[in-house]
Amino acid sequence: MSALTITKENFESEVLQSDKPVLLDFWAAWCGPCKMVSPVIDEIASEIQDAKVCKINVDEQPELAAKFKIMSIPTLAVMKGGEVIQTAVGAKHKSAILSMLNA
Repeated sequence: MSALTITKENFESEVLQSDKPVLLDFWAAWCGPCKMVSPVIDEIASEIQDAKVCKINVDEQPELAAKFKIMSIPTLAVMKGGEVIQTAVGAKHKSAILSMLNA
């Protein structure tokens, strides 16, 4: 499974109502560190079954970026039950991202 693209239209159904933990990757096309993290996010999305992996383009979804108070990208957030339980800013190794999901 590949990472889902999240928009304000599908945010509630895909993220808030998810019965699995959700990893959100806030990114932009012009962001160098985001380009480094993107293949890692895609790899995680293809490997794990017990969580949802999602990407939010902050330029295309400014309302969601504002809702999460995104100041720097990439920002990763893990949500469970509609609540943010963990966040990290900046490029992270795959092991660090997986440990966020498993926390």
